[in-house]
Amino acid sequence: MEGTLFPSRPVLPIQTNRPIQPSPPVKFNATTLPPHPQNPSSFPIDSLLHHLLNISSPPNTPHNLQPLNPPHQTNGSFPSLHISADSTPKQHQFKKPTSVLVPSFEDKARTVDGLIDFLTIKGKMMFNSIVESPLDCVNELCDSAKFELLEVDLISLLKVLDLSGNWERALLVFEWILLNLNAESLKLDKQIIELMVRMLGRESQHTIASKLFDVIPIEQYSLDVRAYTTVIHAYSRTGKYERAIDLFEKLMEMGLSPTLVTYNVMLDVYGKKGRSWNKILGLLDEMKSKGLEFDDFTCSTVISACGREGLLDEAKEFFAGLKSQGFVPGTVTYNSLLQVFGKAGVFMEALSILKEMEDNNCPPDAVTYNELVAAYVRAGFAEEGASVLKTMTQKGTMPNAVTYTTVINAYGRAGKEEEALRLFNQMKETGCVPNVCTYNAVLAMLGKKSRPEEMIKVLCDMKSSGCAPNQITWNTMLAMCGDKGKHRYVNQVLREMKNCGFEPDRDTFNTLISAYGRCGSDIDAAQMHDEMIRAGFTPCISTYNALLNALARRGDWKAAESVILDMKNKGYKPNETSYSLMINCHAKGGNVRGIERIENEIYEGHIFPSWILLRTLVLANIKSRALRGMERAFQQLLINGYKPDLVLFNSMLSIYARKNMYDRTNDMLHMIRENGLQPDLVTYNSLMDMYARKGECWKAKEILLSLQKSGGKPDLVSYNTVIKGFCRQGHMQEAIRILSEMTARGIRPCIFTYNTFVTGYSGRGMFSEVDEVISYMTQNNCKPNELTYKIVVNGYCKARKFEEAMDFLSKIKEIDNSFDDGYVERLSSRIRGNWEAFENLNQRTVAFEFLGTSSAADTWPRRAATRQNRVAHAQGALPFTRAPNAPASRVPQLPWCASRGPSSALRHAGTTDWAELEREGPDLRFLLPGSWV
Repeated sequence: MEGTLFPSRPVLPIQTNRPIQPSPPVKFNATTLPPHPQNPSSFPIDSLLHHLLNISSPPNTPHNLQPLNPPHQTNGSFPSLHISADSTPKQHQFKKPTSVLVPSFEDKARTVDGLIDFLTIKGKMMFNSIVESPLDCVNELCDSAKFELLEVDLISLLKVLDLSGNWERALLVFEWILLNLNAESLKLDKQIIELMVRMLGRESQHTIASKLFDVIPIEQYSLDVRAYTTVIHAYSRTGKYERAIDLFEKLMEMGLSPTLVTYNVMLDVYGKKGRSWNKILGLLDEMKSKGLEFDDFTCSTVISACGREGLLDEAKEFFAGLKSQGFVPGTVTYNSLLQVFGKAGVFMEALSILKEMEDNNCPPDAVTYNELVAAYVRAGFAEEGASVLKTMTQKGTMPNAVTYTTVINAYGRAGKEEEALRLFNQMKETGCVPNVCTYNAVLAMLGKKSRPEEMIKVLCDMKSSGCAPNQITWNTMLAMCGDKGKHRYVNQVLREMKNCGFEPDRDTFNTLISAYGRCGSDIDAAQMHDEMIRAGFTPCISTYNALLNALARRGDWKAAESVILDMKNKGYKPNETSYSLMINCHAKGGNVRGIERIENEIYEGHIFPSWILLRTLVLANIKSRALRGMERAFQQLLINGYKPDLVLFNSMLSIYARKNMYDRTNDMLHMIRENGLQPDLVTYNSLMDMYARKGECWKAKEILLSLQKSGGKPDLVSYNTVIKGFCRQGHMQEAIRILSEMTARGIRPCIFTYNTFVTGYSGRGMFSEVDEVISYMTQNNCKPNELTYKIVVNGYCKARKFEEAMDFLSKIKEIDNSFDDGYVERLSSRIRGNWEAFENLNQRTVAFEFLGTSSAADTWPRRAATRQNRVAHAQGALPFTRAPNAPASRVPQLPWCASRGPSSALRHAGTTDWAELEREGPDLRFLLPGSWV
């Protein structure tokens, strides 16, 4: 294996016509071939949804709340509120602003009995009734005990419900109050609203809070700045940036002084909103003018905003300015800077930041290592990223769920699903509990590879570990359905997602735009974009990238360029994903100049040459068959210190094999080994295809056997490739044996498999075997397609069996009565045309025989002669003698003259000028019909 498949030099040619061992011939029928495997089951979306719904938290009964009109507002217009208890357990939040969450009450540790003492007797009875009622019955309880509830101190009741751990029931009681404000003369006061703000902020129920305060005009209530800050944070977390900015401006108009926490939240708002660098700088100046000192959260938020916009220079300049002013960066700030360069794929810069941390005695934490892992991964060093896990342990920092999730994601993107699953199991064995992000990463990876059975196992594992799915889980399911032919699955998942209480957020809309685009439904993708704006979400770079993804699928590079232009006009800076999608769009649309334009911007330094961009350039040039561009991009990848992955090597190997560049193919095989990678199924399939194209079908079979011996599992492509090699060389019996092995291994032949056999048999005039193949196809529910019948018709015409071809054509409707009549008629015309051409050729042959010649070249030396010879003929230097015993009166009218006219006859005589024919004498003219002379 090592010495033949992966040498550093090309292998020597082997014998191509290996003698076949004598064995009885195998017929192409059900008695000699193994039974067909069952058709693959359809995508089990219902089963997946059943398991996902089974572990999702049931929503509270939604109620449509009318917008509340404050005393001085008569025409309020707010959307209705659909409250759902998003009570999933809180997971580890990566660098989220903990300072904006309101601290819990000091009396949190008091017992429930002590808390109830604050209530009246009726209040205690109402509290007990609410606590003992199921969540979905709380609203009915409030309706039935309406009068008792109105006599209770509502603020005390809500407070006790919250402090006793029943915040969901407190929310439902508050919802009931909102529904009955007008009917029962109830009114909201500042204390109740502030209580709900603190409660929802503490529980990180940002979606509920943002919907709730869309209904309640909280700016009409004199809340404290801390409460307003919490609401602004909720708007930020749900993507309602314009609403957050509007509330901040009203806060300033009311004369409230924002705190450091408020400014930090607003910096986060502008950072996430995008194209707001000037706004961020303005806020920083405002903070300085008010004497507010930056903390680590301020600095990390600003640096993270630079990372989202790809503003690497601005991030470095801001960080250098901080240090020049005496600011001592902490671990949080360094982590943010590490994330910026790691995300951009500039892993050398990321390593220098890590060294600076060590030089300044700034201890790295788990987040630091997580960012280091991400930096390695973005540069294509998945294995090096995985090795950080061991480094962390040696330095006394245990890898957490985020660390493992980052590496699992890296393995998934590199196509190493087995390594990812192995690490996932190792994570659980070491006692690190997977969080919802980990499960989402594994589900996304399995979904991309269409492994639904394993996805169901992961969902069951989530249930057993008590990890409830979140919005991202549902978004992952939507993304999985974004494929051709799965349009209805997207709609089904979206419907179930809403029924489960998860309303679409901005990321959901971005996912839907991308999913519908991949399904080929551009109309639905555009509708999702419009619906997203109507829902109050501001499009971001991810939204534009989702649109570019949809356009890249169909290669509409002109529309994609207009999207890029719109991005820039609105202040967004395209990131590496944007440019990568543009490159793919140009490649799909065949616009090589578009690829070259972006390529030049990268090589000239206008666009940073990240690992993703250079990798995309290599693959795009392969798709465009541009070897020079491919090799240049590959060299740039190596020069920048990036590591090629197996997908890149396989793609390059494949195009070298297709171009019959065997030396380069073997070089790629050698490089795969040198880079510590192992050939996978795609590598083996490319090698088989190369040898099948060369006519070395036995070598292709050797590769297939080597794949099996190494523990690999050949797929349909593997077997089809080897079958194609044998059929092209006429070894039909060996091809049937490969088919037999294939079906015995549970791989069902496809239409390409059968058409390969039809091509092999019809090309050799074995039409009874062709009939057997077609019969076998129909018996196994694989209808012949247009190409099948065209191959057979061409075979009959090539064998000059035109009557048999017409007979075959008459039986097509018997095989498939739904077959297109128009295509049958086109095939019939094809046969008649070939038949007529053959008859004309026979007449022509008779004419030549009558003239005493065997070919046109003998009769007309001028037809094959050069121009100089034709001139010599005209001058009499080269005599032209009429065939003996062939007087002009007895020469038949040749078919090409009679059917194509004088001009064709002149061209056939080697000239386009009648006068030239006259000058050359009657020796040529006697061949023309008498009516033309």
